[in-house]
Parts: sequence; structure tokens; C-alpha cells
Amino acid sequence: MAPNKPLQLIDRFGRVVNYLRVSITDRCDFRCVYCMAEDMEFLPRSQILSLEEIRTICQAFVELGVTKIRVTGGEPLVRKGALGLLREIGGMPGLRELVLTSNGSQLVEMAADLRAAGVKRLNISLDTLHPEKFRELTRTGNLQRVLDGLAAARAAGFERIKLNAVIMKHRNHDEVVDLVQFALDHGLDISFIEEMPLGVVDRHHRGESFYTSDEIRRDLSSRFSLQAIADNTGGPSAYYRVDGSASRVGFISPHSANFCGSCNRVRLTAEGRLLLCLGNEHSVDLKRVVREQPGDMAALKQAIVAAMQIKPEKHEFNIHEQPVILRHMNATGG
Repeated sequence: MAPNKPLQLIDRFGRVVNYLRVSITDRCDFRCVYCMAEDMEFLPRSQILSLEEIRTICQAFVELGVTKIRVTGGEPLVRKGALGLLREIGGMPGLRELVLTSNGSQLVEMAADLRAAGVKRLNISLDTLHPEKFRELTRTGNLQRVLDGLAAARAAGFERIKLNAVIMKHRNHDEVVDLVQFALDHGLDISFIEEMPLGVVDRHHRGESFYTSDEIRRDLSSRFSLQAIADNTGGPSAYYRVDGSASRVGFISPHSANFCGSCNRVRLTAEGRLLLCLGNEHSVDLKRVVREQPGDMAALKQAIVAAMQIKPEKHEFNIHEQPVILRHMNATGG
């Protein structure tokens, strides 16, 4: 290897993995209908990675060339000690970007501290602007608290804030224009997400509620002029600029416009599985590595490098069939 050449994680298909998504808890204060069952059984504490174990694994990834880490859950901010962990990860030499995905419920109290800890960008889930529908979709959530949290996040000065909206036919597909207008009015970006068939859900049939990115773009064309742009935030969104605005509209389309060919990311689940693909079960148990060989960074890095050889080429999602992947999104990392 040439002197000073940066380390890289490269899979069998030549894709460079430089983005790690880290779930620090499977717990959440919401019960969103597309994410989990109403009566969820959460993992016992002993099966969850400790904050120190998470920090160690993140450090190994950064030393192996990962430049972006997204912390997720469940809802990551319900875990005690999350802020300190974010501060430690954000200070790692070589990490260019620490970002967070949240449901927004804790941001009134935590937004300013998150920004001070080094979090550069926020993704906030917001599927509807109607309080009653919000309660129905989340089962437990309060829309006004999320909107107040969003205001606190804007005041905290993050580089960018993006809304994430999972769109379902006959649930919230009629709100896509209003959601974009809300984003424009508040200087936000927004991404629309095709529902992913992870885990068995009991409130809707995914095939019947499936609403494509093309349908959303068609609906938006009645109000907005969207121009495709080459912006890339390291994730799967294809971005458009709204004429006359700095806001971006993104589309995450795992079904209608498969993005696997350029996949640059892996996921660490709350229980310590390194998940090589959202839509497959290919994984490596990093919890076992850090617990059986504590402090052995070389062994941990070796396990991570070896895992790249089982990263699959693409996911196997089929929105019209019962899910092959039985884990729910909260257990995977949003």
C-alpha cells in the first residue's frame, strides 16, 4: 500500500463504503404504523451495545475510511447518554460529517446541545401536517411537540434540516404538495420515501398503500417546477430544486428506481449486528467481537474489512408480498 494512502472499505462490486448508519436503540416514543407493530417487544438491555462499545466500533470505522456517520434509532434521543456519545463521535479525527435522524419529539430540549456536540445536519420525520392524522400514523405522537422541536432545531443553526415523509396511498398521499410548501416556507429540505417492507405490520397492506415517487412528482407538478440537480449528501436520495427556492426535494425510491448500484453504506444495529444491506440479512456480529476481544482494535477492524465480502449486490424488496425481512425498521436503524 502506498504511504499515507487512506484506508477504504471496498466490497466485491467495487463500491467504496464510507457511510455508517448507527442505531443506538431499538426503543422509540412513537409507534409509527410503517415502522413497528403496536405491541412491540424491545430488546433487553444486555443484548444492546453499550455506549462505549458503539463508540469503539465507530472509531474503527472512521479509521477504516468512513467519513460520514448517521446516528439513528428507534428514536436515538430517548437513550440515556446519547448526547455524550454524539459528542465523542463528532470529535473523531477523520470524520467529516455527523448527522442524526430523529422523530423530533426531544428537540425542544436538546436541539442546541446537539448542535454544540458536533451534529451538522438533522433529518426529522414528518409524514403529515394534520394533528389527528399524525396521532393515527404514530399511534402516540403529538404533532405540535414535533413542530416546536423543529423550530428549536432551526434556531440552533444546523447546516441543513431535512424532513423525511413516508408516503402511503389513502393515508397521506394527498398531502405531498402541502408538505413541500411547508418545507419551502421554513427553509427546509424534504425527502419522500417509498415504504420499505420490513417486518409484519397490522394496520395496512403495503402493496395496496404503495405510492411511487413518480406519482408524487406528478402531484407536485401541479404546484411546483422541479429541476433535477446533482447534489449528493451521501445517501440514496435523488434531489430536485424547486424553482425560486434554495430548498431541495428528494426521492428515496427503493422499488421504482433501485439505487443499489451506488450503495456506499452499511448499518450497525442496536444489538451489534453489522448489517450489509437493508433488504437482506447478510450480517456480521460485531458485538461478539468487541465482547470476546475487548480492546482489540485490530480484530475489530479485521472483522469489518472481511464483512465487505458478503455485502450483497442489491436488496430483494417486493412491496406486494409478505416481507422476507421480519425485523422491523426500529430494530434496523432508520
